[in-house]
Amino acid sequence: MKARVNVVLGFVGSTLDQGRGAARWERWRPTIGLCQQEDLVVHRLELFYQRPADTLTKSVIADIATISPETEVRRHLIDFRDPWDFEEVWNGLYEYARAYPFDTDREDYFIHLTTGTHVAQICMFLLAESRHIPARLIQTSPGSAPQVSPGSYQIVDLDLSRYDRIASRFSQEQKDALSFLKSGIETRSASFNRLIERIEQVAVRSREPFLLMGPTGAGKSWLAKRIFELKKARHQVDGAFVDVNCATLRGDGAMSALFGHVKGAFTGAQSDRGGLLRAADGGVLFLDEIGELGADEQAMLLRAIEEKVFFPLGSDRAVKSDFALIAGTNRDLGAAVREGRFRDDLLARINLWTFRLPSLRERSEDIEPNLQFELEQYSRRHEKVAFNKEARTRFLDFAISPAAAWSGNFRDLNGAVVRMATLARGGRITVDLVEEEIERLRTLWSSLRGDPGGSVLRAILSETEIEELDLFEQVQLALVIDVCRRSRSLSEAGRTLFAASRRERTSVNDADRLKKYLTRFGLDWDRVRAPQRS
Repeated sequence: MKARVNVVLGFVGSTLDQGRGAARWERWRPTIGLCQQEDLVVHRLELFYQRPADTLTKSVIADIATISPETEVRRHLIDFRDPWDFEEVWNGLYEYARAYPFDTDREDYFIHLTTGTHVAQICMFLLAESRHIPARLIQTSPGSAPQVSPGSYQIVDLDLSRYDRIASRFSQEQKDALSFLKSGIETRSASFNRLIERIEQVAVRSREPFLLMGPTGAGKSWLAKRIFELKKARHQVDGAFVDVNCATLRGDGAMSALFGHVKGAFTGAQSDRGGLLRAADGGVLFLDEIGELGADEQAMLLRAIEEKVFFPLGSDRAVKSDFALIAGTNRDLGAAVREGRFRDDLLARINLWTFRLPSLRERSEDIEPNLQFELEQYSRRHEKVAFNKEARTRFLDFAISPAAAWSGNFRDLNGAVVRMATLARGGRITVDLVEEEIERLRTLWSSLRGDPGGSVLRAILSETEIEELDLFEQVQLALVIDVCRRSRSLSEAGRTLFAASRRERTSVNDADRLKKYLTRFGLDWDRVRAPQRS
């Protein structure tokens, strides 16, 4: 098998490669030294030079022939009008690289970065990084005794995966960013963790708008603020985080709040107002509930996103604001477009990156770590508070059960922790406090969904008995109990409940069917008909 050929691309060092007479061998010259390495044979040297260095280049080539006769040197005259003009140098080297007949199957390529101007070195590095030149980098340095030593060299491969420590730093940086976006919470939901990983990738690589979707309380505002802080830590933004709840903006006040106004623009406009878009210049603008914006605000926002300019109310002079946009919504914006309530072109502009945050009920495995996080947050602000073992078990059992609606998502969880922690004597949350909070949450959720069935069941069953039932069974049993209470006898209740199916039976006993159904839940006619517990 034929040995591979080592090819080096490099510049003549107009200063470092200088040397005259016999004394030139007493100093370190990087291009000469590169060809003197015992363990690296340079089979071909592609040597770039400019016209003023013509004599020097010939001298260097003659010396290489003396010390490394196996090295073929090819001269390449590259005349830059200004060797410090980045664009000119880049274009010249780029065209050279495109025309060069690289043969990676038979040859290994190296770029010598020790010689050449800083501009030339940067351009060569970029060409290697982009793989326009399929080469590794090679750097040379003088030895401890330059008059007798060719010096040393180091090869750098831009495939960072080959460098364990560098790769581990990148990996750790990403892990830190993911943990930061999750506020350090060790979330267990695999789907949520994948979502946060994708958000981190986009957040550090793109300035295009984000659209965060999800129910109220799912954490959209919190995540938007963390995305901003991550971008700021990476020096991608240097402005402020401006948080706007669009649901609170109405009428002329909405235009003025978002885009500002000039003095006299309308009655009461006694001075100029900058507006929230201007305040977000250089930073991040978070428009929560963006679906609540009116048609005029949507039109102006679209232009501000696309052109980075807008007109304050009453002004004919455009104002610039370069902000990164994060939009949030709990609505179906696609449906809003179909109904004519949201601009399709605005939706197309903001949904390049769309992420849906799941509800707390969809992340039941994350309730426990979030519970701990909320306790730690409370303890930092006030005093240290903790559950006793039985109380923690009781709360978590309830929190992941079908009985826990978590209609307010993390706001409900936060509120529950704050209430229990505030009432905890000696910093200990007991089972009694947990039971009290569970009842409070049940009442809250029942009132929000107008659920009379819940109160019907609680009148005759314990909370533990209710929690053991599927939601379907709870609804069905509540209806049966309600019919029983409005009936004068077990038979009358049975006839009402089984009115349709009894017509298809040759022999009916509705009372017996109803009695057996109630027995499944440990109930009988007397218990169902008993006065409700207060």
